[in-house]
Amino acid sequence: MLNLEVLPGSPKRLGVSILEDGSVNFALFSQHGHAVELCLYDSEDESKEIARVRMPNQHDHVWYVALKGIGPGQLYGYRVHGPWQPKAGQFFNGYKLMLDPYAKAITGPTAWAASMTVLDKKRKDRRDSGRDLSKSVVVDDRFDWEGDRLPRIPWGDTLIYEAHVKGFTKRHPEIPENLRGTYAGLASEPAIRHLKKLGVTAIQLLPVHHHLDDGFLVERGFTNYWGYNTVGYFAPEARFSSKGVRGEQVREFKEMVKALHRSGIEVILDVVYNHTGETWHMGPTCCFRGIDNLVYYRTLPNDRGAYQDFTGCGNSMNVPHPQTLKMVLESLRYWVTEMHVDGFRFDLGVTVAREPTNFNPTGSFLKAVHQDPVLSTVKMIAEPWDLGRGGYQVGGFPIGWHELNGKFRDAMRRFHVGAHKTLAEFATRLTGSEDLFRHNGREAHASINMITSHDGFTLKDLVSYNDKHNEANGENNRDGDSHNISWNHGTEGETDDPNIRAVRLRQRRNFLTTMMMSLGVPFICGGDEMGRTQGGNNNAYCQDSEISWLNWDLSPEDEAFFNFVCRLVRFRRKHPVLRRRRFFSGRPIHGTTSLDLAWFDPSGAAMPAERWHADEPGSVAVFVNRQAVEPGDLQTDSILLIFNAHYDNKTFRLPGVEHSVCWTLMIDTHHEEGFVHSDPALIKACTKVKVVARSIQVWVLAEGSTRDACQPVPQAEEMDASGMDDETRPLKLRQRPPSEETVNTKAGAAVTSS
Repeated sequence: MLNLEVLPGSPKRLGVSILEDGSVNFALFSQHGHAVELCLYDSEDESKEIARVRMPNQHDHVWYVALKGIGPGQLYGYRVHGPWQPKAGQFFNGYKLMLDPYAKAITGPTAWAASMTVLDKKRKDRRDSGRDLSKSVVVDDRFDWEGDRLPRIPWGDTLIYEAHVKGFTKRHPEIPENLRGTYAGLASEPAIRHLKKLGVTAIQLLPVHHHLDDGFLVERGFTNYWGYNTVGYFAPEARFSSKGVRGEQVREFKEMVKALHRSGIEVILDVVYNHTGETWHMGPTCCFRGIDNLVYYRTLPNDRGAYQDFTGCGNSMNVPHPQTLKMVLESLRYWVTEMHVDGFRFDLGVTVAREPTNFNPTGSFLKAVHQDPVLSTVKMIAEPWDLGRGGYQVGGFPIGWHELNGKFRDAMRRFHVGAHKTLAEFATRLTGSEDLFRHNGREAHASINMITSHDGFTLKDLVSYNDKHNEANGENNRDGDSHNISWNHGTEGETDDPNIRAVRLRQRRNFLTTMMMSLGVPFICGGDEMGRTQGGNNNAYCQDSEISWLNWDLSPEDEAFFNFVCRLVRFRRKHPVLRRRRFFSGRPIHGTTSLDLAWFDPSGAAMPAERWHADEPGSVAVFVNRQAVEPGDLQTDSILLIFNAHYDNKTFRLPGVEHSVCWTLMIDTHHEEGFVHSDPALIKACTKVKVVARSIQVWVLAEGSTRDACQPVPQAEEMDASGMDDETRPLKLRQRPPSEETVNTKAGAAVTSS
């Protein structure tokens, strides 16, 4: 039996606080509630309620009380009483136990149960959910960070690696079995060793906020593996803890962050403040809806019992409301100040920035982040779209924000599958997407350049499948995006055909080489560096299985590809001109007569305007001047990039003054290893070189001045295709029709504008 002493408590800090006298303070915001009960549960049997205390005090809509006789590890929840008026948007129901929105830990895992459901708007459901719902946990926040500090890696040096806490280590043979799939597993030496070898500077974790498994998934025997169904914005997901002690997931998460920081790796969280796991009004009522629906959710003006849904998930959080905005900001600050994370990726970020209903770049949330002394100093990344009207806002966020560049992804995919009329936009994306970010004062690092992410095909599947294959999800392949801009190169899925396998590997090298040579911040989807496949599933959100988990049993082909990617990352790091934050101008660098950037057609001539929109797959060379580095950066090599997305081999003339300039080939994606391993030869300017169909070559300036290197070939003539060899001929016959999508007709000008 508990021996409780009830004390007045304080409304100053929401959630649970352990006070100096040893008492535990509880505070909950409910503007429209009439009464709140604090329910305590047995630590051995969390379904057993052992005490209920009516919270006697209320100030500024905060209900509060302090208790002596309990401490860390105590399980609790709330029952909030008030009007049941569904048409007015009020769903108070004392039969439903509520999680604390500010809970630092939740017993979890949390899954839908019938007792959590409202059922309908006609009657108040009287099933008690206390036995079925996970419980909030009183947590002792004390932790020895041992001097840990945020690494604060500059954006120009950043390489983001997206991973799932469980999926990254679940099958790793060098990690102890009891640690696989946990925070501790991610903090282990084998996991960090892989990230360091690859050159990762930031790991972006799929949601780690405590989430709820959807009812329809529970009924099918699935879980919400990705975790985009948050019900606890302060609580690390319990199912990723290696320890059985409730509340220990907080300490284990901190140990993970400390270990990653010790290795120079930042931690970015994928956060979901756009909707919650309570879904629509007939979904589970386990937190926000039953505490104060009108505060936490956007409702329809003419039907307050129904939700505005910009997310496709049944509800949208009412971020403009002062209390909801306060909770979101306090949650973010908590993860920075108490959990030491380095930044955030905002899922469906447009929804969070809608005010009142349209995207508002000067709205309350974005202004609050801009002036916040904590949040304004960490990495803030927006997924700049949602499903509402006007929801595609790539380039629309204000200064201080960086964005997942969906236009980069789509342009690079169209270019490398050989779609026609893609060259202009390809060039614009390669050089930092100036057309998207310069208008409001941002620079090239505002673009997070991705080819793939968790949401869609893996890189290997992108070149192996024309169509999604999501049958394992149990939705008759109706889920997931059908527009993937992918190509199987001749047959769907796995194949033993050596020609198809070779060109698929080449295309994978092409995609990552293009990303690493582009201005902006590169983003690798976890496992792409090793050839991860999901068997064509492009929406594995419910697959807590080998479909989603990384496979660490690498074939020789996978090992070779991983080594290629590691060298590619080192090449980018060695050449700061590829990481510059300012956009290129296409004009002479101040104080010199050499261009910072120059474009050439295959003949070596300066790129003529009409070729930017030619009705054929793109073939182009671009010179990047080593003198275009940022002030303070070391001057390294000038680089010549040659891209041939055509289904034919092409002959290129190397630009430059013939007797003054020599080039050295460093990367050729046609070769199995990608990099040239033998002593590279010096090739004179104006020399003809063969560039195999669908391949990239990267040359560095070995001799001569940058002024001479960026000169077009004199009296350049159009080069004839060098013909097809046996490897490329079958693929020409199987070529997919060009994409019908159009590109921005201004893109050709954008690549050389000031």
